Amino acid sequence: MIRFASLGSGSKGNATLIESGVKESDTRILLDCGFSTKEVESRLAKLDRTAESITAIVITHEHSDHIIGVGRLARKYKIPVWLTHGTWDNSKDTDFPETHFINSHEDFEIDDIFLHPFPVPHDAREPCQFVFSDGVSKLGIATDLGSITPHVIEQLDNVDGLLLECNYDSHMLHNGAYPQKLKQRVSGNRGHLDNKQSVQLLQSLKVDKLKHIIGMHVSEKNNTEDYAIEALCDGLNCEAGAVSLASQVDGFAWRELG
Repeated sequence: MIRFASLGSGSKGNATLIESGVKESDTRILLDCGFSTKEVESRLAKLDRTAESITAIVITHEHSDHIIGVGRLARKYKIPVWLTHGTWDNSKDTDFPETHFINSHEDFEIDDIFLHPFPVPHDAREPCQFVFSDGVSKLGIATDLGSITPHVIEQLDNVDGLLLECNYDSHMLHNGAYPQKLKQRVSGNRGHLDNKQSVQLLQSLKVDKLKHIIGMHVSEKNNTEDYAIEALCDGLNCEAGAVSLASQVDGFAWRELG
């Protein structure tokens, strides 16, 4: 059984917990760590977990809202870290107790969890996202990408759960207070997905097995919860109660697949 929860999602910090197995002997992976060690400890406690129980930290890319807390947490609790060579080369703190390098085109295993990485178009050195599996169910994660490619669609087809970026509303971004250069970066092909792109991606996927869909990385300044939920519903042709969002403050509570 795959279980997953979010410690928080947004421009102020991101971290997702994925686990499989019996609680006393789980494989527990922290995907990204954009929070301080103290904050991670506090947010894990709300999910009835501890930092000591984390099996591994896996990093998607080197932007600070995804990696700033990795080094300190890994050193304090002696947690091994998995990342691409490009992410490692462009990270400021790589003094990890144990480092494993990922090829973003090759699957690998961490104890009971199978990880399928795939490259995404984002303005980082070698960014990737993942599909996690226990051999039965699949959880796809797709945030921090600026455009939809056939390869991304292929990787996310027929997943059982999907955490999908709904970063911004195009009208709000382009009429908002961000400097023009930042607007261009966010909305560029290597920036973030807007609500309409999330709809397009969902409509391109085979979703017959989909049990959970959660909107991620929702901008506090350039989007609204209503807009993001509407986009997910449009993409799946479903009612609002069938979808949910991760928040910056609380993430989301435990969900299960299997």
